[in-house]
Amino acid sequence: MATASASLLSGDSPPRPSSSGPSTFGRTLDTLNFFLADVRDGLGPYLAIYLLAVRGPSHGWNEATVGLVLTIAGIIGLLAQTPAGSLIDRTRNKPRIVMAAALLVTLSSISLPVVSGFAAVAVTQSVAAIAGAVFAPAISAITLGLVGPKMFAKRVGRNEAFNHAGNAVSAGLAGALAWKFGPVVVFWLMGALTVASIASASRIRNDDIDDAVARGLDCEPDEGCEEPSGWRTLVENRPLMIFAAIAFLFHLANAAMLTSVSQLLARTVGKDQATSLTAACIVAAQLVMVPVAIFVGRHTDRFGTKPIFLTAFGFLAMRGVLYTLSNDPWWLVGVQALDGIGAGIFGALFPVVIADLTRGTGRFNVSQGAVATTQGLGAALSATLAGSIIVHAGYSAGFLTLATIAGGGLLLYIFAMPETKKGAA
Repeated sequence: MATASASLLSGDSPPRPSSSGPSTFGRTLDTLNFFLADVRDGLGPYLAIYLLAVRGPSHGWNEATVGLVLTIAGIIGLLAQTPAGSLIDRTRNKPRIVMAAALLVTLSSISLPVVSGFAAVAVTQSVAAIAGAVFAPAISAITLGLVGPKMFAKRVGRNEAFNHAGNAVSAGLAGALAWKFGPVVVFWLMGALTVASIASASRIRNDDIDDAVARGLDCEPDEGCEEPSGWRTLVENRPLMIFAAIAFLFHLANAAMLTSVSQLLARTVGKDQATSLTAACIVAAQLVMVPVAIFVGRHTDRFGTKPIFLTAFGFLAMRGVLYTLSNDPWWLVGVQALDGIGAGIFGALFPVVIADLTRGTGRFNVSQGAVATTQGLGAALSATLAGSIIVHAGYSAGFLTLATIAGGGLLLYIFAMPETKKGAA
């Protein structure tokens, strides 16, 4: 195992058991990412719809109580990111962790029709948020442990493409089925996707995953290689700290854009049409993300991570400016589709950059969790910042502020962040 791990980290093709080949890994990871796309975030926006439309004021639910539940679950999920990464670094059976997390998220979500009261709902959604924190580092670790560093960027791009395709298809199905059967249909859809996700994860043989490579080590600790680096090594990793600040700025600029657009649509065309247009915004962006993620995965080793990431910041800043040019609904939908470029690049490169920066430390997944915490903090603050500016200065000022933050992130990346792909053009 030590020799195999060392060859993987040097970029050689990984040896694999004869029972399954790389094509099998690829198909299984494809289906896992596709079906897991709608499970990993729990009910997401459907939670608010269900609580307001089905429970409503007669059961003590309004916009304020729903918002408080979402805030509590969001904070707890944020705090769970780093421990989740540490768990993935330590565990020796990552597919089972994915299956258990998918089951927990789903059970917590589909229990809503039978639980009542604010405290019970807050607990179930907090459990879902904690379990959901496992997915990103687990999928990255499984992928790295299966294909090795040489193929990691390409495979992550494909993972993201199937993830976005799964989001688009499930959103379309949820919208169509909910039109006929009502909001409760999302619970049945989520249950079906969970069963499919667990079936996909069960097809991954744990013995095929190199646990040392999956956490960024050169070989197994019990075979005489170097132990994982301490926490101080990560704190002293200046590029990693810079990347954490960059991730914070990206989400501080990006997270509130769709929310602000949906609010602007509600003011210009009414809430009923705004709901359909917001769904169109989401689906359009997800569909754009699919080819973007594939392109990034295929060309990262050639062009490097830095120019591609700068492109993401450029499109993010441009979106903020373009929103101010017109209030036409379809113009806003078209501009929001550009989110597929920025967010598609970020999702595909996020684990690749961290893997490059932490190679040899054995702290790949916990580093993912730590940086994900900072980006989650940026996303949490984004809506508050944009909302306050919109109330006092209008939508154009809000969008331009978000664009300025994106410009600041672009400058920070240009002048402070190194290229992580050695030998790139």
